[in-house]
Amino acid sequence: MPDSPTPHLRIGIDVGGTFTDVVATSPQHPAPVHLKEPSTPDDPSLAVLRGLERILEAVGAQPEEVLTIAHGTTIGLNAIVQRRGADVALVTSRGHRDILELSRRMPHEYDYRQQLAEPLVPRERVVEIDARLDAHGQVTADPDDVELDRVAKRLRALDVDAVAVTVLHSYLRPEFEADVARRLGSRLPGVPISVSAGIWPVIREYNRTSVVVLDSYIAPLMGRYLDRLQRGLADRGVQAPLYITASNGGSLGVAAAAQRPVDTILSGPASGVTATLALAQTTGLSDLISFDMGGTSSDIAIALTGTAEFAQRTEVGGLPLIMPVVDVNAIGAGGGSIARIDDQGLLQVGPESAGAAPGPAAYGLGGLEPTVTDAYVVSGVVEPTGFLGGARPLDVTAARAALEPIADRLGLTGPDAVAEAAEAVLTVATAGMAAELSKVLSRRGVDASEFTLVPFGGAGPTHATLLAEELGIRSVVVPLAAGTYCALGAIGADLRRDFLRGIGRPLSEEVAARASTLLAELLTEGRDWVEAQGEAVEAVVLRPSLELRYLGQAFELDVPVPADALPLSAGDVAELFHQAHEAAFGHRDTTSEVTVIAARLSATGTVAPVPLGDLPDGETPAAPPTRRVRVDGAWHDAAVLTAADLTTGLDQPGPAVVDLEHTTVLVPPGWRLSAAPGNALRIDR
Repeated sequence: MPDSPTPHLRIGIDVGGTFTDVVATSPQHPAPVHLKEPSTPDDPSLAVLRGLERILEAVGAQPEEVLTIAHGTTIGLNAIVQRRGADVALVTSRGHRDILELSRRMPHEYDYRQQLAEPLVPRERVVEIDARLDAHGQVTADPDDVELDRVAKRLRALDVDAVAVTVLHSYLRPEFEADVARRLGSRLPGVPISVSAGIWPVIREYNRTSVVVLDSYIAPLMGRYLDRLQRGLADRGVQAPLYITASNGGSLGVAAAAQRPVDTILSGPASGVTATLALAQTTGLSDLISFDMGGTSSDIAIALTGTAEFAQRTEVGGLPLIMPVVDVNAIGAGGGSIARIDDQGLLQVGPESAGAAPGPAAYGLGGLEPTVTDAYVVSGVVEPTGFLGGARPLDVTAARAALEPIADRLGLTGPDAVAEAAEAVLTVATAGMAAELSKVLSRRGVDASEFTLVPFGGAGPTHATLLAEELGIRSVVVPLAAGTYCALGAIGADLRRDFLRGIGRPLSEEVAARASTLLAELLTEGRDWVEAQGEAVEAVVLRPSLELRYLGQAFELDVPVPADALPLSAGDVAELFHQAHEAAFGHRDTTSEVTVIAARLSATGTVAPVPLGDLPDGETPAAPPTRRVRVDGAWHDAAVLTAADLTTGLDQPGPAVVDLEHTTVLVPPGWRLSAAPGNALRIDR
């Protein structure tokens, strides 16, 4: 009997609104192998499994040769944005039925007429229970069997898919809230129950409740999806462990993701940032902006000194997500974003998108409205016969027909009217992106010209130099795997989970001892969690910290604590905070009382880096062919390069385009194209 093949393939998958990207890496392949499969919104697992079959065929491997699968998904994100999640009930302490109505922030601070986002749980599905802790963690109300029976009866009458439980001040005693949920769950067999302190025991009741409701809202949907996916993998003979990428830039074992799906809400965008950081290490980049432009939207993230920025709060579908996430900001349109003339006669691009079906008019699938992709085609930037490596030829006639009404409404005439309308669409889309990105950079007090732009996604490299010119950025680095970069990032994402324990007390020797005990417990819990995630882990990295603030401050600083410094005295804690505050704000206040908000831990299991490969040795093609491209208000004969022309000696002035299998790179006049380490291209002006 022949020996079983040795597992060696690491496969990354990213499900987008238009395409599902699949990448395979292996020591047997000098560079990643990647492909795109049209997404199947009704059942995303179908596109994932088809993509897996195709990638195995492309590399000539058997299912038994798959070592790991890392999967980024937008299942939870889309459910929240589209309000298509589970029917959830919220059980909360008596007197706090309106907890979800008390949102701390309006999306537009100065618009008093705005409509706030509707809570995921309507008021009629909020059930009060006689369970409560006081501000010191003492039990002031403990539900008896009669009370639990009453609540369970009410929940059964509501016929909900999931239940979220929040008890006042439960961050101080998570075990009390967990026991209430356990006793309630025994009366509701088959109904998943999430507890706020078990998800993220942060101080502030609204914040904690918002997180647990988000978790419950997507838990049934994610559970069904992951079950279908695992069955599909098993049916195809794939026994490799499955990992799901997380909002914090790491990844989770599939069991951990199913247990706490709220961690996966922003998994896709975070994976692209992970890949960008790997490229930064290879190329020596320091300050960079990742620019992910897909079919529906564009996202950016800032990395200073090669390190991604994290946020402790973001918004998803107008709702707050108060957990550590890679700080990704949505800044505008994607390739499928629809262009239109508004009631005032102004050209607008997005936010509506043609999506995967029917898609842009050029796809020939019945779409009639003009999109950014149609503008690329009419401008000559995207070559229609080579789209997706020739797998999906584009219809130039349909793209022009879709843009003709735009040209008419703008009053454009003559033989180039439609092409001028296409360029106008790209100009408006670029201006919108630049305006949003400028806001993000201004909040950090940095200048765009100091950064290198790293574009990816199907449309990122096509639009990158247009955005760079608008912002004054002088250097763009394009990975050759840009069209499937989030999937590549998923492979290299370290396993990571963040842990938190609430404290919320003024600093004293007793509180310092309590903080030290909690940090020691978290160090053990974090190490155990990483080691339980599978054999992909190469090393365990634990980063303990304390959330601290001066008395009266509205928000706290996350202050790293050396693990070997435990146990801490009150003086130790105070000095750590004074140093951190001075570094962040330029001063310290030794006369002010320090408050200890929480103990935290970031637990990471490092995985093997992804081999990016390099361009082959060689020189620039002597006389590449050309095609007509409209850019900067005129038609140009742009040099046309393909993947076969890309070598270490590359030196090509613009105007030029590089036709890759899954994207097109635009090099406008005044820019110059060269090779970069890490299987990438560099465009400078």
